[in-house]
Amino acid sequence: MTPDAWPAPAKLNLFLRVTGRRPDGYHTLQTVFQFVSLHDELHVRVRRDGQIRRLTDLPGVPPERDLVVRAARMLQEVSETALGADLSLAKRIPMGGGLGGGSSDAATTLVALDRLWGLGLGEERLAALGLSLGADVPVFVRGRAAWAEGVGELLQPVALDEPWYLIVHPGAEVSTAAVFGDPELTRDSAPLKMRGLFRGYGAGLPQATVSELVAATGNDCEASVRRRYPAVDEVLSWLESRTPVRMTGTGACVFAAFGRAAEARAMARALPARWLALVARGMNVSPLAVLAAGGPATDT
Repeated sequence: MTPDAWPAPAKLNLFLRVTGRRPDGYHTLQTVFQFVSLHDELHVRVRRDGQIRRLTDLPGVPPERDLVVRAARMLQEVSETALGADLSLAKRIPMGGGLGGGSSDAATTLVALDRLWGLGLGEERLAALGLSLGADVPVFVRGRAAWAEGVGELLQPVALDEPWYLIVHPGAEVSTAAVFGDPELTRDSAPLKMRGLFRGYGAGLPQATVSELVAATGNDCEASVRRRYPAVDEVLSWLESRTPVRMTGTGACVFAAFGRAAEARAMARALPARWLALVARGMNVSPLAVLAAGGPATDT
């Protein structure tokens, strides 16, 4: 039996360090990814005529630029399958928020079609294919919280606590290209050592708490985003006076971690109504990974 719906979870970057720039223009990074229970939902119907059809529209995203369509067509070409698919996507993850929605949608497409088309390519091959679609796609294919280096594709699974997050979207969409193109962006931060941030390194999964990572690190993109996007700066300033807060990725979303859902929801109620507030649970294993392994994917 195959699932009726395939989850595409959001992620948070618990910190983001820009350590260099490669000759091809890509930046080298250090970060830690953790998934959250907020997710898009992909519905797939296999076609026998080889067509790849997108059945839902995304405002401002034509089919040829849609990562779901691109992932399906790439997998079809690589595998040389004669099968196609109708693809419907229910979007719940805000676009342009640094939550990885597009990359997650692409990863879910690869994982779902690998099973539904009977390809059996497996995690390693799918992660390698996903990298050509975006640097964040491999972590969504693998589906485990991870320390990441390179352009985000060199992954070391880690064990974190799973707090409740308040995620706030200020209503602005941040251009990742514009942030990484900012001449004032810090591009030479000294690389961090995992041993300095995690316990148990070399004896099982490295362990840390989210609060420890947030307190000991930062986001090198934050200063650039705050200058360019006053709405993000306003949210950060409002929350900074009340709780530890961090911008995820290149923004626009910011997050704060809480031990209990009630605490996160109380802070959400206190926010100005003009901002979108989401409460979600941190997850070290994504619902897509659970589903791909044969278990149920559940909402928290």
